[in-house]
Amino acid sequence: MTPSKTLTVALEDRSYGIHIGAGLIEQAGHLLAPVLQKPGAFIVTDDNVAPRYLEPLQKSLGASGIKCDHLILPAGEATKSFANLQVVVEAMLAAKVERSTTAIALGGGVIGDLTGFAASVTLRGIDFVQVPTTLLAQVDSSVGGKTGINTAQGKNLAGSFYQPKAVLVDTDTLKTLPDRERLAGYAEVCKYGLLGDVDFWDWLEQNGARVLSGDNDAITNVIEISCEAKARVVTEDERESGVRALLNLGHTFAHAFEAELGYSGALLHGEAVAIGIVMAFDLSVRLGLCPALDADRVRAHFNAVGLMTKPPVEAQRIAPDVFLGHMMQDKKVADGKITFVLVRGIGQAFLTQDVTQSDVTAIFEAALTV
Repeated sequence: MTPSKTLTVALEDRSYGIHIGAGLIEQAGHLLAPVLQKPGAFIVTDDNVAPRYLEPLQKSLGASGIKCDHLILPAGEATKSFANLQVVVEAMLAAKVERSTTAIALGGGVIGDLTGFAASVTLRGIDFVQVPTTLLAQVDSSVGGKTGINTAQGKNLAGSFYQPKAVLVDTDTLKTLPDRERLAGYAEVCKYGLLGDVDFWDWLEQNGARVLSGDNDAITNVIEISCEAKARVVTEDERESGVRALLNLGHTFAHAFEAELGYSGALLHGEAVAIGIVMAFDLSVRLGLCPALDADRVRAHFNAVGLMTKPPVEAQRIAPDVFLGHMMQDKKVADGKITFVLVRGIGQAFLTQDVTQSDVTAIFEAALTV
């Protein structure tokens, strides 16, 4: 079995392939052997993913002569912490990894972000590979080299830009993905259409239900389009000094909700992104930048497929000044001003700091009452 498609993230000597297809975990040894410095690996996964995919991955690696140790962490956003960074680094050191050993992240965005960060600091940097098992990780977090952990002050505030040596997207893993997780990942898929590809958004409005029902052709299509878009942006702006920041559409709002709710199961990252996207469109309408009809289309599609468009009840207690305080911890804050990703319409995202706190507060309060 071979990948249905292989894309390239072109970063000169740090370029790597994104392999997309069904059954690729069973082919991992064959696909990954060429990028490993030596036949040795350390797998990091979580207790949701391990029962299904750890043994097949180990078996495939072993068939190619790749010896590996592993670590299983608790599933959930709270795992992205300083404490677990220490756990991963010390587990790898206890396993006597060398600079030629490759860390393998087997799981969703939490495992990918944490493992990549741990790899970047262990022995001053060892190689790592992404094997994402959630839709969100497959279309977004596994590509582009953003690694990191959360802190009490906010989302992903400690981390590094550290590119993987390969990304292995096995679409079969989505067959066992809970519906809520698949829906959360779909928000990141929608982001690519909304920020710069109106044709893709039009396609999603017609075919989103197919994607969420598990249609393999539809799922493969959205993964390929999303990864192609992410790869183009990363190639142009690896360290988010310009255009890459557009990929944060909805995220500044989303991260504030996640931080205040303590990265709990009350709000998945993709759910927060969906809410944040709606708020970004509503703010754009409020500022006279975007037609109200476009914001209505976004909300209508999200509602149609079952995505959240307003914060959960747990968010009702958040005071506006507390919410703004979280937003001020955003990594895109410059000279004390928040950089927002706003839109002039569907497919027309842009960056601006020309937003007042009163406008943000108004959108926040409206989101809690709609």
